Amino acid sequence: MTARGFLIAGTASGVGKTTVATGITGALSARGLRVQPFKTGPDYIDPTYLSRAAGRACRNLDSWMLPAPAVRDLFARASADADVAVVEGVMGLFDGRADEETDDGGAAGSAAHLARLLGLPVVLVVDARAMAQSAAALVLGFQRYQPDLRIAGVILNRVAGTRHAELCAGPITAATGLPVFGALPRAPELAVPERHLGLVPDSGAAEADALFQGITALVTEHLDLDALLACAAPVTPAADSGLFPAQPIVRPRARIAIARDAAFHFYYEDSLDLLRAWGAELVPFSPLTDHELPTDCGAVYIGGGFPELFAAKLASNARMLAALRAAAAGGVPIYGECGGLMYLGSGVTDFEGARHAMAGLVPAESIMRGSRLTLGYREVESCGTPLLPAGERMRGHEFHWSALETAASADTAAYRVLDQAGRPDGFRVGSVTASYVHAHLAARADLAPNFVATAEGDART
Repeated sequence: MTARGFLIAGTASGVGKTTVATGITGALSARGLRVQPFKTGPDYIDPTYLSRAAGRACRNLDSWMLPAPAVRDLFARASADADVAVVEGVMGLFDGRADEETDDGGAAGSAAHLARLLGLPVVLVVDARAMAQSAAALVLGFQRYQPDLRIAGVILNRVAGTRHAELCAGPITAATGLPVFGALPRAPELAVPERHLGLVPDSGAAEADALFQGITALVTEHLDLDALLACAAPVTPAADSGLFPAQPIVRPRARIAIARDAAFHFYYEDSLDLLRAWGAELVPFSPLTDHELPTDCGAVYIGGGFPELFAAKLASNARMLAALRAAAAGGVPIYGECGGLMYLGSGVTDFEGARHAMAGLVPAESIMRGSRLTLGYREVESCGTPLLPAGERMRGHEFHWSALETAASADTAAYRVLDQAGRPDGFRVGSVTASYVHAHLAARADLAPNFVATAEGDART
């Protein structure tokens, strides 16, 4: 059976896309359908909700960081054994990289661009709290802004009641011809909570269970799921993008220790799949609770997360810090991204102003700023890392509240940020590489095999 899919977009950030997408995913899964969720853009948080609702890993699709063939390939691969693909958009439907237009005149990285790449219809979420008939004008504007983009229907969110829903829905259909698939009532207790990095990662607690059950029940009661499914388009098989090896690698070539716990869990699922496909055995460990690194590993990978929330506990795990120092002294390649950079640095000063000593493997002293967010896409040139030889370029992104007490130096940087006048980013000290830049390993076909080859060349942890 060929999967069918649609993209859930919003008129703006904060209209409830994540709540709606999570509820639809949960409701369709409760029907016994195999739902493959996706998130548009470089987001690590929303996918945790969608993964939980679907019972399978959410995938990120970013049409700025990744080449179009890679986006299509990853989408088709992940949807191959699913019944329906649900894609959550990013920001407003047309919002993306403002300084880079696509061939169709849209913004690179936008939900609209992704919908076109994948041939998906758009379901538009409208926050109706402060409007009635004006909702029709808003939807009509979205419909006419890029007429070639197929908007299949509308979901109203945060309506005050049945009469309010009718005052919005009738004019929308009359003005645009679009169906309204339903209206969700205001339910503040079911709002996805927020924190300093946007949405709170799913913790698996009883409170999270209640939240998901409530959102799923709300969607099941108030949305026409059959009409949603009827608007979905078939997932188009994609040509091989060259990301994966032509012949499966049956036996692992190398073991890579990967930090996976409450402090470090920002990884793209497709990046991990690519590492495995190119012959890596990924061996998880916890910097919070483990005292030793996994044995016989040729490299260590420490992704992003929330080390600032666990700084005291990370600092108190002296045996793990010592194990990392011993690995670095032995020449084992260690690669850290964002939170991994903070952990591999000399110390972290938390939001309360308390400093916690970290591994001290790179000269990064991190301070939580609280009110100044660094956010955006980055195009970088490698200075020689486990992912890329010196002089090669890739696209990635940054998202962090912390700052470095002393800026990176050109002499020891991991990358040069090309869209910021070649600003040095990160550090290379011996076998340790650490950077604020998050990489999606599908951004280039050689990133994953390069990392695996690095680990294969040094299995001494």
